[in-house]
Amino acid sequence: MKILTGNDLKTGAVTWWDGVQWSLHVEDAVDVGDHAETILARESAARRVNAAYAIDATRDEQGVRPAHIKERIRALGPTVRPDLTLKPADPDAGNWVI
Repeated sequence: MKILTGNDLKTGAVTWWDGVQWSLHVEDAVDVGDHAETILARESAARRVNAAYAIDATRDEQGVRPAHIKERIRALGPTVRPDLTLKPADPDAGNWVI
């Protein structure tokens, strides 16, 4: 599974491609398959996202999970200050980061 991530051009927030627009929540991410480069080119040209790229992920009964630890941390936020993390729709998100 391939999903897209980047940073919101206005706020710098980590974002995830949901098939229509960019979401703050990784659980909204959709599999882009072989269309990653096409979507990335279009979104970069529209200037809605900065430094977007495709990553590997998995989907299980708990939702979408980035495959690499770096992307898991980006999905949730700082690991040293849980009070500053993004509060995702997934209440157990902190359990799968590390």
